[in-house]
Amino acid sequence: MNQWTTVEGKLCKTFQFKDFPEAMAWMVKAGFAIEKLNHHPEWTNIYNKVEVKLCTHDAGNIVTNKDQELAAMLDKI
Repeated sequence: MNQWTTVEGKLCKTFQFKDFPEAMAWMVKAGFAIEKLNHHPEWTNIYNKVEVKLCTHDAGNIVTNKDQELAAMLDKI
């Protein structure tokens, strides 16, 4: 299983899906949950992969409990 890692001070994970529509559907679903937390990730999508990077900008670009909470939520989606 692909785990979260810390790279250059950010919590990072790549989610891989069957195809592009499945990746986009996950991003849309995740977007609603992300908005509720009001804690927005850096993410990119290339075909069936979504790369997510988390850090708290207003805390000086470090990983905080908000990032851990968002990471756990994204894992559940």
